[in-house]
Amino acid sequence: MKKYTYSAKRSDNKENWCVIDAKDLILGRLASQVAYRIRGKHNPLFTPHVDMGDWVVVINADKLRLTGDKLDQKKYYRHSGYIGSIKSVTAKELIEKKPGEILKKAVRGMLPKNKLGRKLCKKLFVYTGDQHPHAAQKPEAIEI
Repeated sequence: MKKYTYSAKRSDNKENWCVIDAKDLILGRLASQVAYRIRGKHNPLFTPHVDMGDWVVVINADKLRLTGDKLDQKKYYRHSGYIGSIKSVTAKELIEKKPGEILKKAVRGMLPKNKLGRKLCKKLFVYTGDQHPHAAQKPEAIEI
């Protein structure tokens, strides 16, 4: 009898949509759960090189919490590639300008740094209010 490990294909994935309410949740703990869902590790057919994840919609991203002094001390950097052009912004300033961006950056850091990771990033939708335009996909609410 021939034994082998089953390697799932993209067509084996039944893509689900889920909604997560981020109100009063801690940024890192939420980001790790979102990355887990997007990557597809909750799926019994998980295969590392195949997109087996769900589409995730996060609402109330402006009500996320950071523990300790991270609001003032945590910095996000960006660089254009030119000499001396590094820019930094604190977490507090980033939340004031773009509240959902801090969650996107946290989830992006937890996904693979390759083509698959860039593709998986597109499966995350972050909204600051209670409303989202993805009701037609019938997303299921997930409690974290």
